[in-house]
Amino acid sequence: MCMEMLVFQMVGVSDDVNEYALALKDTEEKMSRCPKRRRDIYDELVKSQKVFSEKLNHLSRRLAWINVTIYSKEKMQDIYWLLQVCIRTIEHGDRIGSLFAFMPEFYLSVVMNSYSALKNYFSPVNSMEDLPGYEVTLTRLAAILAKHFADSRIVGTDIRDSLMQALASYVCYPHSLRAVERIPEEQRISMMKNLLAPYEQRPWAQTNWILVRLWRGCGFGYRYTRLPHLLKTKPEDANLPSLQKPCPSTLLQRHMADLLRSDREMAPSFLNSVLNQLNWAFSEFIGMIQEIQQAAERLERNFVDSRQLKVCATCFDLSVSLLRVLEMTVTLAPEIFLDWSRPSSELLLRRLAQLLNQVLNRVTAERNLFDRVVNLRLPGLESVDHYPILVAVTGILVRLLVDTDFQGAERATAVLLADPCFQLRSIQYLLGHTEPLVLGAASPAADKKHFSLQSYTDYISQEELAKVEQMLGHLSEESKQAAASTLVSVPVLLFLVYYKHTSMKTLTMGSASAVQLPRELLPSTDCLFVSWVAKSGSIW
Repeated sequence: MCMEMLVFQMVGVSDDVNEYALALKDTEEKMSRCPKRRRDIYDELVKSQKVFSEKLNHLSRRLAWINVTIYSKEKMQDIYWLLQVCIRTIEHGDRIGSLFAFMPEFYLSVVMNSYSALKNYFSPVNSMEDLPGYEVTLTRLAAILAKHFADSRIVGTDIRDSLMQALASYVCYPHSLRAVERIPEEQRISMMKNLLAPYEQRPWAQTNWILVRLWRGCGFGYRYTRLPHLLKTKPEDANLPSLQKPCPSTLLQRHMADLLRSDREMAPSFLNSVLNQLNWAFSEFIGMIQEIQQAAERLERNFVDSRQLKVCATCFDLSVSLLRVLEMTVTLAPEIFLDWSRPSSELLLRRLAQLLNQVLNRVTAERNLFDRVVNLRLPGLESVDHYPILVAVTGILVRLLVDTDFQGAERATAVLLADPCFQLRSIQYLLGHTEPLVLGAASPAADKKHFSLQSYTDYISQEELAKVEQMLGHLSEESKQAAASTLVSVPVLLFLVYYKHTSMKTLTMGSASAVQLPRELLPSTDCLFVSWVAKSGSIW
């Protein structure tokens, strides 16, 4: 254990070397740009250069000593031995059944930290892949993470979170993901079943992240490592799990599809929880950017709290990842939404269409709240952009309207157009069609670039673009036919019938196009939404 902690402490020396090297390089660049008449500034830069050079020289010598003594091949073998001993201990404890709950958490912590040290901290000269039994050890560790991240015998919150984070990191790298695929089929299916449990009343962000990593590389325009608008910026750490190249697992995707198709209770509960969390995350994001925009427009000098910006960006990232999980589900098991012989398919499709329309309306309206905040490019909101969220929504729509049979496309189209929030201009926006100016509104700047999927040729294939154009043409034609068939527009009143135990309560919610549902009833399973057409001032 002492050796393991020493390895982690020595990592700080390597980080210090990188920081001083960057500072020295930056100082030398400033010296080259310094005007000759500002001798005072140049002299200060020379002093800084000397300090950085001396410090870097000292740290480089220390790092060389560490690589020879601490990060040696012998020390790597010691940590590898410790990893194997702890794995055998955990496997033995698991076989004794309920007594596993009394095994010290120390063993699980050492397993995760030892693997992290071997993978991240030793130089390429001493590669983990050269260790004896490397592949077998990876597979045994994968089996431990897959089985125990949701093990009810582990009650400690911290260790459960650590196991979940370790599994999330494990599926980000090709060699460790393949190890997960090598564990017995029964364990793989059990792992996917635990991942598909409803999101309510448990930490769900890491679970959702794992599902997203299994899908990344297969989704619409989802083959990127970094977002297009961030390519010119340098990442803080290129070794972060989130910055690894996509490595989807078709094997685990098949297990997910089989579970959702075969278990008719699992699919609705899982998808309703995903839709609930998406509704919450996106609503929180919109509320926060509204506060940020108001603060930015004030005349007096003010600063937006960095913590608020971080939470706002997190809500946006969660919204995108939840949309990707929905895209994954629609692609792998479309019948969950389109086969209306299943009890909850129609309701799920209508909920999905409503949320997609809400997201599109918020994001695609030009000169709106989202557009203005994105253009501010505030530090902390770097990930907030049109591309990640719009391609996720587009992927779902393409799968429902284009990559399906005639009956499925017909049902999805009818539900999408029937939603009061549907606007054809939101779909047109995806291909760069600008919104017509409202009378009296200021015209946009001439140099303003309009969003268009056609601009991302390195991220979106021609085949994918062709499907978007096909979808736009299909919706345009269907919208015209729907408008022609509706000669008289009648108001639709929406009622919320809330049944609980032996009492029934009816709340008149008003027009369906401007409905505001009570927040406490959104996740309730005791609600029934009923709409009537108003005729001659009466409700029939």
